Amino acid sequence: MKNLPHSLPQRAPGRSAGPWAWVPTLYFAEGIPYIIVNTISVILFKKMGLGNADVALYTSLLYLPWVIKPLWSPLVDILRTKRWWILAMQALMALAFALTAFSLPRRTGAEISPFVWTLVLFYLSALASATHDIAADGYYMLALDTHGQSVFVGIRSTFYRIATVFGNGLIVLLAGWLELRTGDVPTAWRMTMLLCAGLLALLSLWHLFALPRVETPAGEPESSAGNPSSPEARPRQSFRQTLRDFLKTFGLFFSKPGIGIALAFMLLYRLPEAFSVKMLSPFMLDGTESGGLGLTTADVGLLYGTVGVIALTLGGILGGLACGRWGLRRMLWPMALSLALPCGVYLYMAVFQPASLWLVGALIALDQLGYGFGFTAYMLYLIWFSQGAFKTSHYALCTGFMALSMMLPGMVAGWMQESLGYVLFFVIVMICCLATVGVTFAARRRIEPSFGMKNTEVQ
Repeated sequence: MKNLPHSLPQRAPGRSAGPWAWVPTLYFAEGIPYIIVNTISVILFKKMGLGNADVALYTSLLYLPWVIKPLWSPLVDILRTKRWWILAMQALMALAFALTAFSLPRRTGAEISPFVWTLVLFYLSALASATHDIAADGYYMLALDTHGQSVFVGIRSTFYRIATVFGNGLIVLLAGWLELRTGDVPTAWRMTMLLCAGLLALLSLWHLFALPRVETPAGEPESSAGNPSSPEARPRQSFRQTLRDFLKTFGLFFSKPGIGIALAFMLLYRLPEAFSVKMLSPFMLDGTESGGLGLTTADVGLLYGTVGVIALTLGGILGGLACGRWGLRRMLWPMALSLALPCGVYLYMAVFQPASLWLVGALIALDQLGYGFGFTAYMLYLIWFSQGAFKTSHYALCTGFMALSMMLPGMVAGWMQESLGYVLFFVIVMICCLATVGVTFAARRRIEPSFGMKNTEVQ
């Protein structure tokens, strides 16, 4: 029998399966709670009768754990093992979603006070999900060596996308079907959240058996299956040394050349999307007399979870191919414009309120295609700026600013929409495209012309 490649962990008899058994499900489990907390929660609160200002404010605050997760990431590395954190956080999220089902008010149109426990449980789920992200990404680097990581990087991204389709599409469709079937919105969403809890519980149970044990409680690798040269596979440092390194990463990050321009780019490149994203589902669900399109929950699930996600994925693939061919610097302008300008489809829909689901779907596909294409440049810019010492920690800080860029505008988006109406609100969104243009002009000049091209080495 031929020996298996060393790059892929072999299965120990009677213990755990190989990477095909856990990489797809691990990143599916990473995507599902993020979608529930940050996207499906908007639809849930809207259908339960909260106003747009409350919906946008409270659900935007759910981004906070992803903003500040670098602050407690050393604890995941010091305490217990990453496998333990993964299993514990999945079980905690299952419990939180189950309790969320029972916390929902029994009538729609309730004031915010009956939703307090629902919000608390969503924040708990957000904290657990952000912590799970830290542990899952660290475990991936530990359980696979660099070749194995390269082999499975496309698989993990694909299954995260599948989780997006599943969440935005099937879960929302299910909630819409249950609304029609039961005639009771709270009951429909209570059943939906219980099913989400069951899904997370099953994933946690599966990973209990499928995840290899590649760490001991002391942090040293159990076997040579993973990457023994990585920092994660070395004996753990003391808490004092870890704290010193942690503070050093912050100091180096904020002393990088061009940090001011970089922070402006991270916070403002997606400004049109940041204002609009929390209002898109309410816009689709509100009646035409309120300036919306009057779609059902199932319609929204169908459009965003299928047509929208397919267009988003296609845009991302095209963006990756374009940057690989021509480089980030050359592609930054067309990508910035493709991210910002298609937001105009919502201004068009707010003005004309099309009744055709086909037309609405086509316009959403156009917006999501452009967004997927343009978002590629944003992620590559974060990778470029994170180069150098502590690049993993610096990338985590960049993603924290990415989450902050979505949280702050989203908090006031609902108040703006209720004050201005949908038409003027989307006019403001289009004006925000000027911010995207401005930071693109400032940031583009500092990027190496060859960065992102095929065969270009990242230091």
